[in-house]
Amino acid sequence: MEAGVLIIIFALLVLFAFLGLGAWATVKAVGAAKRGVDRTITQARRTVEDTALKAKSFGQVGVAGALAQLRLDLRTSMRATQQALYQGVQADASLKESIGLFERLSAHGYELDDELKRLEQEPDRARIGAMLPELRVRTAKIAEAADSLRWAARDRARRFAEDDLSSLSAQIEVESGALRDWSRESVDDLAAAAAAWDAQQPSAGRGSTGSAAGAAGRSPEPPAALNPTPPKTGYPWQKAPRPETTT
Repeated sequence: MEAGVLIIIFALLVLFAFLGLGAWATVKAVGAAKRGVDRTITQARRTVEDTALKAKSFGQVGVAGALAQLRLDLRTSMRATQQALYQGVQADASLKESIGLFERLSAHGYELDDELKRLEQEPDRARIGAMLPELRVRTAKIAEAADSLRWAARDRARRFAEDDLSSLSAQIEVESGALRDWSRESVDDLAAAAAAWDAQQPSAGRGSTGSAAGAAGRSPEPPAALNPTPPKTGYPWQKAPRPETTT
């Protein structure tokens, strides 16, 4: 009975665990989908705003066109810098400090963009026209700071790429030199082996001559082919030898 109760409790715990895991996965999926939708909507809204600003900057003259051009210049510079820094930090962690500076700069950029957007709806064009020089200075200052960060990050990435290429080229040169040295050593080894073989041939001839001379000083036994051993039994057609007489 107690074993059955324990099995039921364990089964319930497993069931609750699966339910909790499923709920957590559902929440994560919904959150990811929501973030994806938000990013899509934000990107679409920015595209529409940029298109409208371009149309205003080209199609309108005076204060309205000037304000649209300032907003367009500001947004283009900030967006390009943001993309460069956030992509570059994936390969170079030292750009995190630059991203911190850019976030502080972005606060000023958002404030200026909101102000320019409100001024577009302002009916007093004369007053806005008087503010344009100061607005241009602020826009240029923020854009120049963003451009400086962006180009510094790009110069750093390019310098790292050049240093890596130089190091790789040096390593390839060393390896190529090692391969060429190995080829020469192989040729030298073959030449040395051939010379050693040629040197062994005359010495072998001299050894044979010396052996022949030494043999000439002695009385060598004739070869077995020149001094055959007589057969122990005669052939069938041979006569038996006659014994010699003593008288």
